[in-house]
Amino acid sequence: MLWPMLAITLAFGGIAVLGVLAARVFLEVRRLARQVGESSERIARAAEDLERAAVPLAQQAETLRGT
Repeated sequence: MLWPMLAITLAFGGIAVLGVLAARVFLEVRRLARQVGESSERIARAAEDLERAAVPLAQQAETLRGT
């Protein structure tokens, strides 16, 4: 009777540890996803800024080529 109780206790403990680790992984994945979203928004804004800054330079280059 001792061995089955010990086996059940160890199995429950193992499942509890796995549950705690799964919860930690879930929280870290959510945090990572949020950071990836913020980073992609920042990259998109930087690309828009770069595009706006490139327009006057392209116009000036066309003006210089035309002469």
